[in-house]
Amino acid sequence: MTKLRVLTTNAPAPIGPYSQGIVASGSFLYTAGQIPLDPRSGQLVQGDIKTQTRQALENVKAILVEGGASMADVVKTVVFLKDMNEFAGMNEVYGEYFGDTPPARSTVEVARLPRDVKVEIEAIAALGR
Repeated sequence: MTKLRVLTTNAPAPIGPYSQGIVASGSFLYTAGQIPLDPRSGQLVQGDIKTQTRQALENVKAILVEGGASMADVVKTVVFLKDMNEFAGMNEVYGEYFGDTPPARSTVEVARLPRDVKVEIEAIAALGR
């Protein structure tokens, strides 16, 4: 198996020992979980779940583009929510990013997320469709 690191300045730089994304054997691109960090300022995007979800998805999108994929190529996502009561707001924005064939998705509530954000999203995209 070959691994190719994906790194873009259009998404927040890794703040630990991980890659923004990995292309595995040229077939799939796996993104790291993305929180609502503004890649230009490095600051958290403040606001409600919709605002934070939008920024997290923009970060995912930037990594996909850098790795040769798009949101249409995403086959699976995992959404981590600080509060499942905010699912509807997250889901509304999430739906804007995926067309008529949205990816498979798991959504879980977690006790805490990095920097105490409301949402973190990771994705797997198929390459070469």
